[in-house]
Parts: sequence; C-alpha cells; structure tokens
Amino acid sequence: MPGVDVPAILSNLKDALDRFNRNTNTSDLYELHYRPGDGFAFTVAEYDVGGGMGVDGIDGLGTDEPREVARIAPLVPALPAARGRHRARRATLLLPARRGLAIGVAVHHAAVDGSSSTHFLHTWAAAACTRSDAPPPVIDRSLLPDAFFQVMWTTGTIEVGQMPADQLLATFTLSKDDLQRVKDAVAAETARRGVAPPRCTSLVAALGFVWSCYHRAKEATSSSSTPMASAGVDGRTCCLIFPVDHRSRMSPPLPDKYLGNCVGPAFAVAPKDALAGGLLSACAAVAAGIDAAVRGGVRTGSMDAWTDRAKEVAGSMGMLSVGSPRFRVYELDLGFGWPAKVDIVSVARTGAVAVAESRRGAGGMEVGVPLPPDVMDRFRMCFADAIAGLHAQS
Repeated sequence: MPGVDVPAILSNLKDALDRFNRNTNTSDLYELHYRPGDGFAFTVAEYDVGGGMGVDGIDGLGTDEPREVARIAPLVPALPAARGRHRARRATLLLPARRGLAIGVAVHHAAVDGSSSTHFLHTWAAAACTRSDAPPPVIDRSLLPDAFFQVMWTTGTIEVGQMPADQLLATFTLSKDDLQRVKDAVAAETARRGVAPPRCTSLVAALGFVWSCYHRAKEATSSSSTPMASAGVDGRTCCLIFPVDHRSRMSPPLPDKYLGNCVGPAFAVAPKDALAGGLLSACAAVAAGIDAAVRGGVRTGSMDAWTDRAKEVAGSMGMLSVGSPRFRVYELDLGFGWPAKVDIVSVARTGAVAVAESRRGAGGMEVGVPLPPDVMDRFRMCFADAIAGLHAQS
C-alpha cells in the first residue's frame, strides 16, 4: 500500500508494549518467565500470492466466500519454541503487492485468553490514534483463585494438529434482523408447545442457528473429515462447547482488564433429531449451557469438573466455538482505518467456528467457519435455506 508508514506502526506497537512489558516473554504452565533477549518479534514482508493470480486473487483474501486456508496461512506468524519454551506473542506486517496491508498476530493461549489478547490490540490501536484512553492491563496472578491452577494446561497440551490440506474458511453473517427472527421463531415454538422460553440473547440466537446448520450439514455429508466431529457415543446426542469469561463472576470479581486466562467452557447438549429439526432445541441447549457454566461461580476443583465433563461429551462433540462479539475486532484502527476483514485463522486447525461482531455494524454477528470442500458446500446450502426460512415466516 503506497504511503504505509511502517516506522509509525512499529512505534505505536512499542508504545502498546510499554503497558504490557511483563508479558513480552516465553511461558509454560501458568508461569511467565522473562530473560534478556525475550521480546515481541515483528516482521515486515511483501506478500505475493503467486501463480499468476493477480489482483483478483489478492482481493479474494478478504472476501466472505470460501477461501483456501493454505493461502491465508502465510499471513500468520509462527510462534517459535525452544526447549519447551514458547514465545507469548508475535506479529507480522504484510504488504500484499502494495494494494493494502495485512497484520497477522499470533498469541499463545498458555499466556492469555481472547479478552486479554484483544485488549492488547485495542491498546495498540489507541496508540496509533494518539489516544490515552486505553486502560492498562492488570498483571497480578495472585488475584486468580486456586481453582484455575488445579489442572493447568501446559504449552504442549494446548498445541493442535495439522489442518487438512484442502481446508476452506468462509464467513457467514447474521444481521440484527436475522437474529431477531431467530428469537421470534424460538418464542413462537415455545408458545406452541406451552413451555417456558429460554433466555434467547443475540449470542444464544447466533450460536443456536449456526450449530443447527452445522449439524445438518455434517449429517448430510457421507464422510466428514472435520476435526472435533464424531458420530457420538450413543449416536443420539450432539455437543457444542463455547467459552465463558469468568472475570466478573469471581469472588471477589477480577478487574475487567486482568491479563491472563480466565475463561471456562460451557457445554450445550441436544438430541440430534431435535437439533436438526428446529432452532428451539439448539437455542435452549445453548442457554442452558450458559446457565450451568455461571451457576455457583468458580470454585476449587472447577477445572477438574470441566475436564471430566469434556471427557464425557468428547464422543458427541459436534461444534466448538471461539471468539466473542464483545472483543470489537472491527474497531481496531491501527492508524489506517478500520479493518476490511478479520479472521481467526487458527480455527482451520482446531475445527472451531469463530464468532465476532459484524463488520457491517447494526447489531449483527459474523461467524468464520472452517470446513473441507464437500461439507462447506452443504453448510452454505443449509445456512441459506435456514435464512430463507426465517424470512418466509414473516
């Protein structure tokens, strides 16, 4: 991109790092270690898609349509490791044939969760816009209760396998109107059945809708190579796992900008036939999963309970969700305007779907979905049919 001020980008990054300087290090378990030479690796490179793809190929990297993950992966920096030690963060600035720029940021989940990593990006954005309103991180591990240290993951256990060679990544948007129609459909079905309606927030509506489409696409595909998918232990139930932030639910509550990991899993379980047949079962299961996750707070042994529950539902795993619309990733102006597209590329390896606020604004949400080509085709049809069905009910 002509006029890209790389020194200014780097200077703003340094300003942000001044506030996070205790976390520019390598880590293992829940301990953060610093030694001379540790830091935040920053690489600048020009990206060439090659193969004579030209402008259309470059522009295609930012589309919602299915893209080959192998073409996006070079934009993401690797986190080097040595003797079991992993760098906590790394960034890459890529200039795609001078038609724009892409910033890839890699963060190791052993160091921080999604809330903390996006807090860092918002701090970087505040520095770029010469704002001083970004709150500093709270770096104090003594604030975290022992429950989070009973069964602490190591850097090795967090690593995931290689993604399928033909993996695709596509983005699907649910407008505010779509989400309201999901809520209305759930309310109408509960009224018809004479049962109490679930608490159907916009997040519940989005997860329930996508989960139902995802399940129907997987069931309709003769062979699925998607990670995290199976036929289930008894073949009758399906599970969705998604993260819940426990900062505000601690006793006493943690500061909103606590830097570290403070999330736990929520489990939504629904009968397969009901999940494929409508939205009520999916949304009710998601709402029940949230209620169960936040009930009683986090206590000693909570992580043991989460681990045991994850083992119980492993055979019926249907979908994993990451991200949150609360992260406001489309408000990250690093000095050259809001991003045209944000992807969580790591979902291509984990098989999770990535939830964010819609870049089109107005209260919608968008979901990044990684699937192999055959399942992706089916999911796109299921999603389009379900949207059409919502609008046909009005």
